[in-house]
Amino acid sequence: MLIGDVARRSGVSTRMLRHYDALGLVRPTGRTSGGYREYSDEDVRRLFQVESLRSLGLSLRQITRALQDPTFTPAGLVGDLITVTEERLERERELLDRLRTVDAAAPSGWSGVLRIIELITGLNSPSAALRQQSVLAPAEEARVPAELLAGAVLAESDPNVAGALRWALARAGGDPLASLASGVHSENVDIRRRAIQAVAALTGDEATAALVNALGDPDPAVRRHAALALGRRGEVAAVPALVDLVVEGGHDVQAAELLGALSEDPARAEQIVSALSDELAAPTADSAVRSRLTQAILELPRTVAQPVLRRLSHDDDPVVALTAAAYLEDEDSTSR
Repeated sequence: MLIGDVARRSGVSTRMLRHYDALGLVRPTGRTSGGYREYSDEDVRRLFQVESLRSLGLSLRQITRALQDPTFTPAGLVGDLITVTEERLERERELLDRLRTVDAAAPSGWSGVLRIIELITGLNSPSAALRQQSVLAPAEEARVPAELLAGAVLAESDPNVAGALRWALARAGGDPLASLASGVHSENVDIRRRAIQAVAALTGDEATAALVNALGDPDPAVRRHAALALGRRGEVAAVPALVDLVVEGGHDVQAAELLGALSEDPARAEQIVSALSDELAAPTADSAVRSRLTQAILELPRTVAQPVLRRLSHDDDPVVALTAAAYLEDEDSTSR
């Protein structure tokens, strides 16, 4: 069979057939009287073997080794091909994600495209300083997709970079809360903590509702972030959790200040002073806990705090009694 016939039947160009011949990969075993290449049936079978291996992604060097080296094992080759293919697919998935991110930003010009690409590259930097710098760089006319920032927020462990990302996410277009939804419900507690901190930086009723739901999270840090954020928003739903923070300590000063601010509303004041008083009377409350609760009562408006403090000024715990008495004494001297 002449080279033209082989090319037509196999779909391999005559140029490639000559290249295979030069490499010694598929060499015609015969020549016509006129010197033309003549392929035997065995040559054609070898050609189809080469093309089959090429379809798996093998290089010509690998194919030559596979067909000529008797010690070469197909299993090892296939394993290597799987690894290489998985790596290539991962690179292509990353490229596809980048393209979708740029498309979602709907940039109006090349400067916008380059800004998004610069941000993606910066967020993948191993340097926290460079990641933070990329977030805080001027956005120009490009809209940074909330999905990109939310994904970075949920993955970022450096507190400074995370803070910059939350700031940028709160100002991004799109629906940042929806972009954080997977993180809020993640089984990974670190991701839930990052997500709820990002939600706390958002405004609106939906963000508030998400924070209220987070008060029931099994993780104390998630509950703390939600309670403090809700307290700053003036949400009464935060009161029980803020009282718990006073009892637990660590963030009791912030919690007490927020309880004081919430109690400026007379409708809430009685609820708050009652919750603090109940904890004071709890048999499990030790001296340190009762001292923190007393300090929290000092943050409440005078009209609701004084009756409780008068009683506490005669408390069996000397620290509690002295704290309450000192406050009452200051109040008396001020009112004179």
